[in-house]
Amino acid sequence: MNLNANLSQLHRSYFNSNTLSLTLPKHHIPVLPRSRFFSLKTSGFPVRFDSIYRFGSSRNFVTKCVSEKFSGSFDQDADQNYVTESNQVPKQEGSLVNILKQSNSLLPHVVLASTLLALVYPPSFTWFTSRYYAPALGFLMFAVGVNSSEKDFLEAFKRPAAIFAGYVGQFVVKPILGYIFGLLSVAVFGLPTPIGAGIMLVSCVSGAQLSNYATFLTDPPLAPLSIVMTSLSTATAVFITPMLSLLLIGKRLPVDVKGMVSSILQIVVAPIAAGLLLNRFFPRICKAIRPFLPPLSVLVTACCVGAPLSINIESVMSPFGVTILLLIIAFHLSAFVAGYVLTGFVFPEAHDVKALQRTLSFETGMQSSLLALALANRFFQDPLVSVPPAISTVIMSLMGFALVMLWAKKKE
Repeated sequence: MNLNANLSQLHRSYFNSNTLSLTLPKHHIPVLPRSRFFSLKTSGFPVRFDSIYRFGSSRNFVTKCVSEKFSGSFDQDADQNYVTESNQVPKQEGSLVNILKQSNSLLPHVVLASTLLALVYPPSFTWFTSRYYAPALGFLMFAVGVNSSEKDFLEAFKRPAAIFAGYVGQFVVKPILGYIFGLLSVAVFGLPTPIGAGIMLVSCVSGAQLSNYATFLTDPPLAPLSIVMTSLSTATAVFITPMLSLLLIGKRLPVDVKGMVSSILQIVVAPIAAGLLLNRFFPRICKAIRPFLPPLSVLVTACCVGAPLSINIESVMSPFGVTILLLIIAFHLSAFVAGYVLTGFVFPEAHDVKALQRTLSFETGMQSSLLALALANRFFQDPLVSVPPAISTVIMSLMGFALVMLWAKKKE
């Protein structure tokens, strides 16, 4: 007699609907496999085999099987309620943590809001003076280090050609574009020389951490590759940025190469190294502080975007402010387009060529304008040098996240 017939006989012969009692001879008790995932859908019995282990005997198991035939969904609902109630508290506890972790999704809106607020009411950000730029940028770099590990780089390093292409976009293509637009600003549009120097300085700095987040929003699998590209450009910016600055604008304005190297070490290298070491040797501390880093990073970014506009509002609203704005927009737009198009020519046969084009477009078009702003305020006496980095901080963020929304809609 098979299993279904055996259980059906048990149901017809031994169940008493008035007393819900059951008397079974031992030879009628079926022997079932000890598996929690076994199911008797064909027998009509809503059996849950974990009851064997819960009650400890096959007699109790058969009793529960027969009673569930008539109690229906009562026992099942009760069991589901048990699971729901047991997991309710952890879910409530984790909801706040999830909200904090997902606060980065508000970054585009916060950038736009801080920009409008700085233009409408400049005193809202004037308290965030230039002396706070370096610590703020250091905090953002520390957050990147805390959220990174050696595992993030292992997979990305399997694509050295893509990494090299991103590096070329950062420190070859972008400086060439910056030099061209810097010359145009002075020779064609008649702007002061410090404005041209500020545009060139923007093109000399490393990639922006926002490019990693933008890549994550559009193509999550390539986010580690973006992190590697940005980290490599940031680490080598200690030497590359001063050399490019000296090469492009050294004849126009004095450049303190040693001071810039020291500043980049303090603002970029040391915070990232501290975050990586903390993540490596003190993971519990990182786990505790990691949920609070995204909202703090959003707040710091809002201050770093709004403050430069508020402090330089007169220069931005001056007669040549619109010209600088248009030049900065053209510079970033050409960098985004160059990164996208050149990647298509270099990697036409890549299996994820479109995603790779978007990633390198972000890497080429978005750079650490805050670092350029900090360097301009510290090493250049003329305040006009800081105007292009201040405008670039806003324009780069707005254009980058505009592309995120555009490409996300196309993928849908």
